[in-house]
Amino acid sequence: MTKLDILVLAVHPDDAELGCAGTILKHIAQGYKVGVVDLTRGELGTRGSAEIRDKEAAAASEILGLTIRENLGMPDGFFANTREYQLQIIEVIRKYQPEIVIGNAYHDRHPDHGRANQLIEDASFLAGLRKIETTLDGEIQQEWRPKQVMHFIQDRYIKPDIIIDVTEYWDQKIASLYAYGSQFHNPEWENEPQTYISSPEFIQVTEARAREFGKSIGARFAEGFTSRKLLGVESLFDLV
Repeated sequence: MTKLDILVLAVHPDDAELGCAGTILKHIAQGYKVGVVDLTRGELGTRGSAEIRDKEAAAASEILGLTIRENLGMPDGFFANTREYQLQIIEVIRKYQPEIVIGNAYHDRHPDHGRANQLIEDASFLAGLRKIETTLDGEIQQEWRPKQVMHFIQDRYIKPDIIIDVTEYWDQKIASLYAYGSQFHNPEWENEPQTYISSPEFIQVTEARAREFGKSIGARFAEGFTSRKLLGVESLFDLV
């Protein structure tokens, strides 16, 4: 078993990169083990295909330096917060025993994001109940509940509960986004249908959001996160 410090559960390949790539890179640089598990292959996306997205996710993972990346293969657009899909996530959480889980935004332009948010939140709690039995390689898994479940902020503005300075890792974050050549602005795909996220302005808006969050803590770029649980620190000097 590979134990992770942080597990990012994201509904589509590229959600983790957009929402928290800088935070991933920063914690890996500090020596933490971070992995990403995508819930779907993004097969309903207007551009590209599931197979192309698989390759792009692998390339982005190399840039980020992830310990693991998996895909659960849930149906894009049609998964639900049901026992079937909760158990898939429970198995992953118990497999990697993360201290922190990061998932999709509370609500967003894409309906999958908000639906995945509640699915991830519920499964993270249920993973700690020992009477819910799951197995891995024929062995009964031990119950495990992460200490903290955080949610990154996506297209719609949500006031963050905590902000992470990612200035040092911003260029790598952008590189991880452009690994998804089928999804974001790419002159080689100019003859393909243009989408909300394929325009040059979309990345510019992503940068503007990061600059806005960064400004509030005296940094150039930052990523924001929300939490349903109150957050605490050991010392006031941990605050920026």
